[in-house]
Amino acid sequence: MAYKGKYRPTNPKKYKGDPTNIIYRSLWERKFMVYCDLNDNILEWGSEEFFIPYRSPLDNRVHRYFPDFYIKYIKSNGSICRSIIEVKPDKQTRPPKKPKRKSKGYMYEVTQYVTNEAKWDAAKEFCKDRLWEFRIFTEKELGIK
Repeated sequence: MAYKGKYRPTNPKKYKGDPTNIIYRSLWERKFMVYCDLNDNILEWGSEEFFIPYRSPLDNRVHRYFPDFYIKYIKSNGSICRSIIEVKPDKQTRPPKKPKRKSKGYMYEVTQYVTNEAKWDAAKEFCKDRLWEFRIFTEKELGIK
């Protein structure tokens, strides 16, 4: 079951964007929103507030990728860091296992994987140019079993 809804931040001044229109598309995203909102080391955050252009390997056209999160935070050494965070199930971060016969489900997984790879490559370049980090958080990083 997919969970969607609006998040209402406790600390709206930390949110970069419209704090009355924060949408989550999964409980994992909502969990990360709560973390960003309540963690004192996170100075500002946003969810899908900007896009990164990327070229799709499926149609060779430029599309827009809206990263799940942007955060600005204080590292343990006191320095300030900015990151783009993508929240995905671990299964979607690896190429799908090739079945004995190609099913529609397998073809969908392949399509999603190559699209995500193109998005993430563009995000890595975007971050490299700005001295930011790009990270993918799965259920492991979010502490979900």
